[in-house]
Amino acid sequence: MGNIVITGSNRGIGLALTTVYAQRGDTVFACCRTPGKAKELQALAKNHAVTVVALDVGDDKSVAALAKQIGSTTVDTLINNAGVSGGPTERQTATSMDFAAWAEAFNVNALGPVRVMQALLPALKRSRSAKVMSVTSQLGAISLDMAFALGYSASKAALNKFMRLAASELKPQGIAVGVIHPGWVKTDMGGPGASITPSESAAGIANVVDQLSLQNTGGFWKWNGSRHEW
Repeated sequence: MGNIVITGSNRGIGLALTTVYAQRGDTVFACCRTPGKAKELQALAKNHAVTVVALDVGDDKSVAALAKQIGSTTVDTLINNAGVSGGPTERQTATSMDFAAWAEAFNVNALGPVRVMQALLPALKRSRSAKVMSVTSQLGAISLDMAFALGYSASKAALNKFMRLAASELKPQGIAVGVIHPGWVKTDMGGPGASITPSESAAGIANVVDQLSLQNTGGFWKWNGSRHEW
């Protein structure tokens, strides 16, 4: 059993991930912006080793407060799941861009995971098998030319590049790093027509995280365990 930190835990994939880890007996720090509104998460916390933590990954002070709350506790696994869509897709094209929404997407999707990871480095270094897995998207893969949600896609591409480089730097410090495409999931972002449920995605992600190690650090995976092209 381990200590798991999951961001964006109040709904969708994040809530499903929290459920997976809680039900298998791990201790989970479930982070979301407004814990008071996270009714399903609060209900889960009543019967499992889940601590609901207020966190805005886009805010330096909020991330610092998380690190302070973690204190001397060891963190074995950090799953960076929190993300935003970048606004309406029609304002994320080559000819029309909502720059404020794009900047927010970069702040949350690319900078946010880095903020949280760096703030929790002392706690991760206390683990014998520290892991950092960031939920990305296939839209952030340079190998995939899909002209859809360009602002969101660019933010995920930035996340991918940073974490690939971070993997090399953190390997000597005993921290394994990876990114994962969660699939097309039936969430508020993915829509009702998506191909898999949050529970299916979360179960797959957890299996991939279990296999993450210093031997395969720096990888880009799909939720089903197969490798994704960069």
